[in-house]
Amino acid sequence: MKYIKKWTGTVLTAGIVFSLLAGTADAAKPAQSQDISPARAYVDVAAATLWTKPNETRPLDAPSLSNPVDLRKWTTSMTYQDKLWLVGPLETQALYGNKVTITDEQGDWVKVAVDGQPTPRLEAGYPGWMPKSQLVYNKKYAKEENKPFALIKSPTAWLYKEKSLKHQTLELSYNTRLPVHKISGSSVSVLTPEGKTRYINRKDVQVYLSEKSIPVPTGEDLVNEGKKFLGLPYLWAGTSGFGFDCSGFTHTLYKAAGITIPRDSGPQSKSGVPVAKEDLKKGDLLFFAYNSGKGSVHHVGMYAGDGMMIHSPNSSTTVRIDKIEGIYAQEYAGARRYLP
Repeated sequence: MKYIKKWTGTVLTAGIVFSLLAGTADAAKPAQSQDISPARAYVDVAAATLWTKPNETRPLDAPSLSNPVDLRKWTTSMTYQDKLWLVGPLETQALYGNKVTITDEQGDWVKVAVDGQPTPRLEAGYPGWMPKSQLVYNKKYAKEENKPFALIKSPTAWLYKEKSLKHQTLELSYNTRLPVHKISGSSVSVLTPEGKTRYINRKDVQVYLSEKSIPVPTGEDLVNEGKKFLGLPYLWAGTSGFGFDCSGFTHTLYKAAGITIPRDSGPQSKSGVPVAKEDLKKGDLLFFAYNSGKGSVHHVGMYAGDGMMIHSPNSSTTVRIDKIEGIYAQEYAGARRYLP
């Protein structure tokens, strides 16, 4: 197996928040590439889209296959039929800075397992193929991945070149996590997967010492987070503020609240604590199955109170709030609670 390339650059680390990474700036190093172990790498685009097979894409998918990606151009250029075609060929998405394990390679493509997206299909994480050019490995970033981090809480947020926040470089998604260097005024300096220092508007993020320090949310908190995305078009396999599928929506809302649940609706319906319909609370996950709720689970939504749910239904529509009636009442297959 050929190994993925590593890119190394200058990283400034003075004045790091919480004094956990304090020290002098690293000496500048010339850009270089070298072979590294294929076991670990990090996503180097706003959201990497994973496919079931390598090199089986359409010309219109080009904006999702480049580095950087242009997910808005990709999603807005597709017709309803174009979006339906993605059902099957796509697996999931992985956000900027997300760690992946590389398990195979074919030409310019690599098969990876996405860390933090549990699935019974593979213990290492959710599997799929992606362009090798969308991955990077940097030792500095690898060392800091478990340090205090900035978690993007806006639907999307920009990275900037300088703390004055004048020059935008990359639009990132909700739930993206990057190691924090310093909080100063209206900006937060972060380390990127390439080992560069960049800045995010402080209003777009929350800073946490660790995953465990994220406050346990209420069900109402989760529903309010979901409301940030009302009107966002559905995207099969989507797990980002550029588009969600049904289980990507619920998985991401919980993940941003520090709670990791399975990636897909089927496994989500088998974990957590079963909840009777008359005992539903906001934040509970609702499941829907074929054959009047007795068949295989095909959809998940989040209970929003008063007989309503917030969800990302299908390729023809957007994130929305619906009453649990009609087809949803007919196919209701139970609920699970993931909150204490």
